[in-house]
Amino acid sequence: MNAFQSIFAERLASYVVLRHQLGLRFEGQETMLRAFDRFVHERDHYGPLTEQLARDFALSVIDPTTTVPARRYLVVRHFTEYLATYDPNTPRLDPKAILRSRQQPPPYIFRELEIAHLLRQATEFPQRHPVSNESLRTMIGLAASTGLRPGEVVGLDQADVNLDSGVLVIRHTKLNKDRLVPVHPTTLEVLRVYASERDQIPRTDIEKAFFLNGRGCRYHTDNLNYLIGRLVRCIDLHPPCGKMPTFRSLRHTFAVRRLVAWYRAGEKVQALLPALATYMGHVHYTSTAYYLTATAELLGVAADRLFTLEASHE
Repeated sequence: MNAFQSIFAERLASYVVLRHQLGLRFEGQETMLRAFDRFVHERDHYGPLTEQLARDFALSVIDPTTTVPARRYLVVRHFTEYLATYDPNTPRLDPKAILRSRQQPPPYIFRELEIAHLLRQATEFPQRHPVSNESLRTMIGLAASTGLRPGEVVGLDQADVNLDSGVLVIRHTKLNKDRLVPVHPTTLEVLRVYASERDQIPRTDIEKAFFLNGRGCRYHTDNLNYLIGRLVRCIDLHPPCGKMPTFRSLRHTFAVRRLVAWYRAGEKVQALLPALATYMGHVHYTSTAYYLTATAELLGVAADRLFTLEASHE
């Protein structure tokens, strides 16, 4: 893992170690702190950690209308509280400077043609190693066909992917639980093809990640969002409303497409929601409702289903 390199490098490193030693799930926060470290380093900032620096970092994301700026600011604010124990001159950041919006914009749901465009564009993407394009394309396809979280995709080790049975072992997800995720035969074949090409990327003996970037290392979730952002711009995708697509949008898309398929097949959708929740790694199926965004297609098939049921009872 890359070392911190900004003026706050030493304290950032010790802070991350401390949080992990306390037994806390800290992967997402660590990713943001590494992004903050890069932000500070690239700006050649050598002064104290100021309110303005924290705000500039929080608002430096591509789509500042989401809740991401508030999360980034909160992570840096918590770090300043730790930093203040070593440098009393560290200012206390305003907890109300960037508040999380209570009104979430609707997540983006990819159309099938758009996913096809993403997959094709991924094969032409300029990266350090040509097999990295296959890594990106396979990760997009896997997320779209299984609804895995971005962290679950990059967290896969080679031992977690059974290329014979087509079952993935997803380890230490939310609430520190493991689960098994079977994949479709077509998805399994793509994973097999990628695995046969992956070893062309030089890597260290200790790197066990299934998906490797051009440096032969494990991807991070911020890498995925950065790459998806570039792909989205390459295919000139402009959402009419809501927020720009991220890698997690593939998870939303999977859930909605599954629901649409069940409605069209005449299945009892409410009875199947617990199965979808288990597959997606939710403890309660009510949490899955967050991903079931009301797209025009979903509303259409649901309305048709309701009309059919009402007609059958007349």
